[in-house]
Amino acid sequence: MNNYKELRVWQSSVDFAVDIYKSTENLPADERFGLTSQIRRSVVSISSNIAEGAGRNTSGEFNQFLGIAYGSSCELETQLIIANRLQFLNNESFGQLELEIDKIQKMIYNLKKSINC
Repeated sequence: MNNYKELRVWQSSVDFAVDIYKSTENLPADERFGLTSQIRRSVVSISSNIAEGAGRNTSGEFNQFLGIAYGSSCELETQLIIANRLQFLNNESFGQLELEIDKIQKMIYNLKKSINC
């Protein structure tokens, strides 16, 4: 349906996944299979669902996968809030990541809106 690699939202979400992996490198070792793993799975889910939806046959299916990607971004945001409150992420890092999540969420929303027109 769409070449997902040309979508700015996909490109941004892949770049964001790299940022998240780097930002979570220094989380406590005992969180490697807990919060760190959850955060990383959530961020990978965003770009993966955008790609999968773009590869589907209909706009409706693409829209559904964009909804899943949006949900993953909300899940990720919640996990980052928890990491920040536990002081695993400092306020500056958290603030930068929050801005990027917000940007990606707006891009997903706008793409969904354009598909529904």
